[in-house]
Amino acid sequence: MIVLKLLVIAPSYNYFIKSIVEAQSKYVDKIDVLVHHNNLAEISNYIFFVRYFDHIRRYTKKNLIDEKDRPENVKVHLISTLYFIPDGSNKRLGDRLAKKFDEYIMRNRLEFDLIHAHFTWPAGYVGSKLKEKHDVPLIVTAHGFDIYDLPFRDNEWRKKIRYVLNAADYVVTVSDRNLKCIKKLNIKTPVKVLPNGFRRDLFYPKDYNESKKTLNLPLDKKIILTVGNLAEVKGHRYLIEAMQEVVKRRKDVMCIIVGGGKLETQLKNQIEKLDLNDNVELVGPKPHDEISIWMNACDIFVLPSLNEGNPTVMFECLGCVTPFIATKVGGIPEIITSEDYGILCEPGNAKELSQKILIAFEKEWKREKIRKYAERFTWDKITNEIIKIYEEML
Repeated sequence: MIVLKLLVIAPSYNYFIKSIVEAQSKYVDKIDVLVHHNNLAEISNYIFFVRYFDHIRRYTKKNLIDEKDRPENVKVHLISTLYFIPDGSNKRLGDRLAKKFDEYIMRNRLEFDLIHAHFTWPAGYVGSKLKEKHDVPLIVTAHGFDIYDLPFRDNEWRKKIRYVLNAADYVVTVSDRNLKCIKKLNIKTPVKVLPNGFRRDLFYPKDYNESKKTLNLPLDKKIILTVGNLAEVKGHRYLIEAMQEVVKRRKDVMCIIVGGGKLETQLKNQIEKLDLNDNVELVGPKPHDEISIWMNACDIFVLPSLNEGNPTVMFECLGCVTPFIATKVGGIPEIITSEDYGILCEPGNAKELSQKILIAFEKEWKREKIRKYAERFTWDKITNEIIKIYEEML
């Protein structure tokens, strides 16, 4: 335990952000989490027949915050405003939110010794402005698109992200691939690579047949699972295309796609066109604490992404000792360093993906070896490294 009042700025308090914060809560006095919210998202609560609003619904107050089992020393603050251009395209949002957050801090008399912002934009930008105003150390974690994509779109974005990283006292990023992107920006701030992790209390091996029964999955089918937002970058269309080849070789295979997003209709049309209705099913988004049941009910997990930072589902799969197939993108090859832990293929190549899936079905996986390897990536171990950085900053 260190004497520390921590201010966390993040786009949400759920999934991996929630896991990180709750692991940190064991080591510090108090954590205030500031989450920004767009009032416009609430419209989706009243419109149910337009697919676009199914995607927007992920950003409603209800879905941004998961208060379940929140530690007593963690308080989450939802700060609402209204804007029309989405976060990843809105170059004016940073200054607007910085002003809004500072007003909220002053009005509610929040006290903090250190700021930790997750994602360079807009949270990192807001953190940079708050650091200037309140004169406290700032740590920024660059997770994914916010460092491998955003600063390389144009000079204005590059300038904004360089400002954030140079304003920080310490930068954390989740992969060596992200580190290379940071180096291209000529940043003077110290940088440390710390991978993402998983919650050991949620993601661990469970009985295969019992997990299937819980989810009403057929016991006589081999299950392929993928979990992720239905967005272009996740590469679902290549997995569906690969399934067309897989079912030619095996009739006992079913692919489950967990997640919601604006590509739902497009993917359903692809499934229909390829006559895969009996083999591929979109089941929509599921609660985070239910994902481990899905992972234990499947025979293979496939992540067909076209780009990634350091996906948490990879670590969660390792924790569940689930065979893992993924593309060679982002930080994935830095973790899946042996075919004892998973099988990799090129992104956007449905033919190769189908071959790897068939190989994975025949492979004798050394599950105890996977389990021991996964122990490196629990959030408790990752948090110990973050706390060391906090101590150094203080």
